[in-house]
Amino acid sequence: MTDRSLTVTDRSVMLRRMTSLQTPSGPIAYDEQGDPSGLPIVLLPSGAHDRHDFDVLRERLPERFRTIALDWPGHGESLLGDSPFTVTRAADVTEALVAQLAPQGAVVLGNSVGGYSATRLALRRPELVQGLVIVDGGGFGTYPPPVRLFCALMARPGFLRRIYPRFASRYMHAKTDADRRALATGIATTRADPGLQAVAGLWGSFPSTEHDLRAAASAISAPTLVLWGRRDPVIPVKVGRRIADLIPGARLHVFDAGHCPHTTDPDGVAAQLIPFADAALAHQRRSPATTL
Repeated sequence: MTDRSLTVTDRSVMLRRMTSLQTPSGPIAYDEQGDPSGLPIVLLPSGAHDRHDFDVLRERLPERFRTIALDWPGHGESLLGDSPFTVTRAADVTEALVAQLAPQGAVVLGNSVGGYSATRLALRRPELVQGLVIVDGGGFGTYPPPVRLFCALMARPGFLRRIYPRFASRYMHAKTDADRRALATGIATTRADPGLQAVAGLWGSFPSTEHDLRAAASAISAPTLVLWGRRDPVIPVKVGRRIADLIPGARLHVFDAGHCPHTTDPDGVAAQLIPFADAALAHQRRSPATTL
């Protein structure tokens, strides 16, 4: 089946409400879909990917939701700026975006570094995260010497550019048109600057102490849904189980997918996300969201 979101007509509709947001890290491109006064869901992609990873998932969400998806610095239509792109910068961008666009709080869904950013936001600004959805998320892994060495190699642009096509093919386990589009985006992002520089900087920051949220996870108060691909070789499903154990009340659902279950099985992800978001944002039904 061909994903309708990949047609020119649908893509133009999706970009009608695209704009940029000024953050302390520089301007960030994002777009909004759904009811402008609807229940907010913020969507944070993986590194090397862009906001269009969520196109097919957004098609499956009811109009009552207002979805907001961004391009990371140096990705998609966002400029890299003068600062390196690191896990800390990704989290800072997320905090600025949610604080400005959903000050009453949102369901924040993040994949990979997006999952780390969403989780850190739930810890630092719990009033902004009414519901936390971690999709094959970072920040809960371990970094023994071989993993640290691989991260150091991936932080070298020449190595990253050569290996990324094979690496991305392995973590995507592409089955659908949306998988293949995400795979192509990841490869294209890492072929040249600014994307190559941005992704290299991100890999160099993964072993940092700031990327380790394990000790703080028990303090998360937001309802938490953990979604994982059982075929993810980069952040294996055992990490998803660890997260579900560490965060009070978290619920884990595993898909037959790689690193991006939302592109492989958008129907399955939507079936988990819709009731979760409705429950998490129930209070906003009684008082419409205010946006800036």
